Formats: sequence, structure tokens, C-alpha cells
Amino acid sequence: MSNEPTFRLELKRLEERLEEVLALCSRLQEENRSLQEMRDQLAAEKANLMQRNEQVKSRVEAIITRLKSLEQSS
Repeated sequence: MSNEPTFRLELKRLEERLEEVLALCSRLQEENRSLQEMRDQLAAEKANLMQRNEQVKSRVEAIITRLKSLEQSS
């Protein structure tokens, strides 16, 4: 019977450790969700910026073409 207090103490420590691990898992799941949302937002922002970059590139190319045609007609 002298082992019973030791067993109860170890069981209590295991319970506390399990609660810590469960709390950590919960925090990590929330952090993971947050990071996934951030990744999705950044991917959408990147796509938008790439589209805008293509539009600007097209405009610049059109301006260069017009300038070249003006230069040739002068």
C-alpha cells in the first residue's frame, strides 16, 4: 500500500501533463487556422498584384509603341 500515494502522485502529474498537451494542441490548431487564412489572403493579394502588374505592363508597352510611331512620323 505504500506505493499508492506514489501512484496517485504520478497519475496526477500525468493528468496535468495531458491537460498541458491538450491546451498546446488547441493553441496550435488555432494558430494553424490563422496562418492558413493569412496564406489565403496573401495568395489573393499576390494574384491581384500580378494582374495589376500585367495591366501596367500593357499600358507601358502601348505608350512605347505610340512614342516609337510618333518618332518615326516626325
